[in-house]
Amino acid sequence: MKTDTRAEDVAVAEDYYDSDDADRFYFNIWGGEDIHIGLYESSDEAIATASRRTVETMTKMMGPAGKAARIADLGAGYGGSARYLVREAGAREVVCVNISETQNRINREKNEAAGLSDRIDVLHGSFDDVPARDEAFDIVWSQDSFLHGADRKRIIVECERILKPGGRLIFTDILQTANAPADKLQPVFDRIHLSSLGSIDFYDQAAAGAGLVPGPRKELAEMLPAHYGRVREELISRREELKGLVSDDYADRMIEGLGAWVDGGKSGWLTWGILTYDKP
Repeated sequence: MKTDTRAEDVAVAEDYYDSDDADRFYFNIWGGEDIHIGLYESSDEAIATASRRTVETMTKMMGPAGKAARIADLGAGYGGSARYLVREAGAREVVCVNISETQNRINREKNEAAGLSDRIDVLHGSFDDVPARDEAFDIVWSQDSFLHGADRKRIIVECERILKPGGRLIFTDILQTANAPADKLQPVFDRIHLSSLGSIDFYDQAAAGAGLVPGPRKELAEMLPAHYGRVREELISRREELKGLVSDDYADRMIEGLGAWVDGGKSGWLTWGILTYDKP
């Protein structure tokens, strides 16, 4: 019998992000509402500040499709981007699609507290099988989430399906470079239970195959080791504070794993950036 690896990978991601250790680590260390790679102006800048700068930069890259837009946020985490898009960027509505029900619960609570529940919907689901009708959104948005997908080509096809004509897909992702040695990347894969990463060439080809055309992009490879280095420093410096919240085993593995991501970024095997593709 053929194994459904896509379903297995979705289940692995769900179990990981629903775990108490992961939830407490990402919420307390990674940046709170924004759990994605940040844009740093200094090496000691607060993670939350740099992470919010990524949201602000992406907002400026949405283009004409972003005006009073209906937005799908795929892999929305705690919903920090969704709340920013509604409050600051003039989005008409944001639909958050996220595999972790632990994160979804916190997202809903924060939306309720902010009085935004009528403009932000939170759905439990996978971004390679989005619970939405065809051509439902002006913008499809995602941050550092597609790497978790077992079939990234299918994810891009789904993004095209739910985009309106004239709409824009905008996302960030952690990418491997053409010369990345498989053995050197294995510790990176091990940290968050991956078997591979995408690349810029891969996404360009997948987008072309789905009928999307390239839009503006920013390749910002240096931000990957900057961010993972800052997260690692923060975890080490706050280790005692996290006693009882995050297990020692998880913290040890995270410190080691984050170091592998920093090494991968500094060695040129990993890169990161903001990519956009438009639907004609």
